Parts: sequence; C-alpha cells; structure tokens
Amino acid sequence: MALLKWNPFVDIVTLQERMSRIFDGEAAGLKDCLGSLTKGAWAPLIDIFETDDKLLLNAELPGVNLKDVDVEVDKNVLIIRGFRRFEKNISEENYLRMERYYGTFHRVFSLPAFVDKANVKANLKDGVLRITLPKVEPLNAKRIKVESS
Repeated sequence: MALLKWNPFVDIVTLQERMSRIFDGEAAGLKDCLGSLTKGAWAPLIDIFETDDKLLLNAELPGVNLKDVDVEVDKNVLIIRGFRRFEKNISEENYLRMERYYGTFHRVFSLPAFVDKANVKANLKDGVLRITLPKVEPLNAKRIKVESS
C-alpha cells in the first residue's frame, strides 16, 4: 500500500469552494436559479503577473461589452467595474441550467509605488480585459553612512 502525502491546503480550498456555494445560494437548493445567480455583484477571475518593465493584469470578462467596462486609477488604487447584460431574447423558462453571473462586477487592487499611473493601458479582446501597468524607474536612493558614537 502506497503512502500518500497529506496536503492541508487542499482541504482549505475545498472548504472555501463549499462555503462559496453556500453563500451563492447553489447549495441551498433554491428553485429560482435566475434570481440567485444573475442579480447582484460578481467578481471576474483575474491573473496578475510581472515582467521586468510592467505589471500585467488579465480579467475574464466573456460576454461583457466594451461600453460596459470602466477602468480607473485613483491614487494608488486600480478599480475595475462594469456590467454583464442578461440576454433578453431567451425566455427564462427555456433555461435548463445557468451558471454564469450577470449584473454588476467590481474589483479593486492596491498598486505598488513603482507603477506609472499616468500610462496605464486597458484593452478588451476575446472576452479578456488586459491592463498594462508600466513601471517607473526607481528614484536614485541616497545611501546614508551609519557612524558609531
């Protein structure tokens, strides 16, 4: 019999997913899926990574129109907000399952001091919002000599 190494983080992730389902209303067995899944705020999934000269942020926004997305930099905060519209041409009775969220979304990120806030660029293509946050050159630090007394 092979020994398996226990990873406590797997249990934590599983618990987090179960709690999310409870608070989203899915585990409660609500009959009105449209009410629980389409109304209210939701948060798009986001990847953030860094290169030598910039930070890159990719947000999954399938089905979101360009006119319904707003990206704002306020001081050291990046704010992404928007709205995914529900397709009105499909009758609610015709849905067998609905797992996508509709309505408003809102994400906020603190920006490090080295981000050039004046040159942030955002692009929405193929359902992915790509935000480029260029880095500024660090100011030359002044070295202070420590003396003994």
